[in-house]
Amino acid sequence: MKKININEKLQTFSEHWSPKIIGALNGQHIKLAKFLGEFVWHKHEFEDELFYVVKGKLKMEFRDKTIELNPGEFIIVPKNVEHRPIAEKEVSVMLFEPDTTINTGNSHDDTFTKKEQEWI
Repeated sequence: MKKININEKLQTFSEHWSPKIIGALNGQHIKLAKFLGEFVWHKHEFEDELFYVVKGKLKMEFRDKTIELNPGEFIIVPKNVEHRPIAEKEVSVMLFEPDTTINTGNSHDDTFTKKEQEWI
């Protein structure tokens, strides 16, 4: 058991759309990521995802609506729901998702897909 400081972990990396694992429990990974710009449209066939905004503003776009999230707010995207995160300015996000989750779900993109994710 050890204490983890989220702000310190966020200072260890600068790349966007490249989630870093900071913990694991019950088959779930806790990840930190920095977003900037538009991600790819995708869905996860078997996994729900939780996006918790640590810093900045995140727009979660769905085919029928867009939900804006501010620091201290989160959204759970259910499995099989197509979505696209958008960050007009850099946003820091904590993610909770099954350890089998590939960040681009059913979309495979040479730029965004990260099959191997780093522990920090």
